[in-house]
Amino acid sequence: MKAFDINLNNQSGLHARPAKNFVNMAKQFSADVRVFYLDKQANGKSMISLLTLGAESGAHIRIEVQGEDEEAAFTALKDCLEQGLLED
Repeated sequence: MKAFDINLNNQSGLHARPAKNFVNMAKQFSADVRVFYLDKQANGKSMISLLTLGAESGAHIRIEVQGEDEEAAFTALKDCLEQGLLED
């Protein structure tokens, strides 16, 4: 398992468009992706699940990736979040 913590520095946090972009990225990999915020956790491949987290701009989240291609998934998701690519 690989994991990283990050603060959401985009304008809208993990809502509609950013959540959709995150899910689309996560679905490119077979590894399981879990997103943690406060006392909640979500399936990183489910937009509904991500939206229930309510993670707004500035929120501190944790991403855990586990599975066959976890290294590639970890790198892609981490880079995407760090570079602010979720708003595209």
